[in-house]
Amino acid sequence: MFLPIGDTPNQPGFIPWMTWLLIAANVAVYLLITVPLASKGVDVNDPRVQEFIRLIAPTLPPSLTLPQFISQITAYDLFTFMHGYKPGAPSLADLFSAMFLHGGFLHLFGNMLFLWIYGDNIEYRLGRIGFLAAYLFTGAAATLVFAFFAGYSLTPLVGASGAISGVLGMYFILFPKNRIKVFVLLFPFFMNMILVPARVVLALFIIIDNLLPWVAGAPTGVAYGAHIGGFFAGLAIAWAGEQVVWQRPWKDGYWRMGLRPARRPSPDGAAPGASLDDLRAALRQDAPAKALETIARLDRSAIAALEPAECVTLAGWLEESGHPIAATHLLRGCLTRRGPAQDLADVYLMLGLMRLRQGQPTAAYQHLLSVFDHNPSEQTRTRAREALDRIHVYGGAGKGRGGADS
Repeated sequence: MFLPIGDTPNQPGFIPWMTWLLIAANVAVYLLITVPLASKGVDVNDPRVQEFIRLIAPTLPPSLTLPQFISQITAYDLFTFMHGYKPGAPSLADLFSAMFLHGGFLHLFGNMLFLWIYGDNIEYRLGRIGFLAAYLFTGAAATLVFAFFAGYSLTPLVGASGAISGVLGMYFILFPKNRIKVFVLLFPFFMNMILVPARVVLALFIIIDNLLPWVAGAPTGVAYGAHIGGFFAGLAIAWAGEQVVWQRPWKDGYWRMGLRPARRPSPDGAAPGASLDDLRAALRQDAPAKALETIARLDRSAIAALEPAECVTLAGWLEESGHPIAATHLLRGCLTRRGPAQDLADVYLMLGLMRLRQGQPTAAYQHLLSVFDHNPSEQTRTRAREALDRIHVYGGAGKGRGGADS
């Protein structure tokens, strides 16, 4: 048995109220609706029950006779048919109500465990309202992907799996260096908790647990299409959010820096406006104001020609001037281009230090660990270690004691 039970690191002192509220809402629906209705029978003369039987009967497996099916119907089956999402009878209300209904205790437990493990870091990065919006959006996207492949099926889809798969997709992008605590039980040979890279665990979830069974057409009641759709919706949200550092981009006057197309030469052959030579002259003169005025007028081809060391200096000046989005764009652009490994280590260090100054230690941790993968200089290595020491990755309390993780 392999059971994820936690992750590390977590934001010290952060209480994920929205994650806890979502868990409480799902548990409350289960206790107040699912449990009592699942033990209650139905009146076969009820027109709603007759309509339910008429629509579901054609989809029954050959091994289940109609009288057997009728004898097994509960009030909760009828409730999920009315409020679960049916691809053949789509409803906006059902699109969201279905996220809070579950087929049984194990279904609920698995979903809430994953939400508890992964939700707090995502909530901290997106903010409470942003996290709720992303959760509901990815849940809706997951359901619509499922519906696209299900055609006109009237079998209702229920469960928070799609939304939670969206949380996992965001986690894959935002916390690549985190590790997942996995309890391993191979009785009687091995029983222990091990730490596994987060992306390994998430890749296994999406590929082994969902993509391969979906492609193979495994005959189960699991909505693989919803899981995959939610996961990729989460990837898209996280990628887009990282591009603007989870801020409204128009707050940064330099956010469109480098988005201009290549400039056309003037009739005399000279390029109009600022040039890369002008920018490099400002760098040599250690003139931040002149450099920022120049870089704002450069096009993408000129900015793409900057060396990583130049990007680090410019990013520092941009951040000091109140332009963190532009600074992040500049550094990420450097990471997509080839350069000396040592220079790339300095880029990762700068990204990590910026995240620390922005109060995002778990995000900083991702970049600071990457420093050591790129042959850093001794000075860069020392600064990265000092920054990691400030995060106290393994010094906090357990996840169930105040939000920090050991």
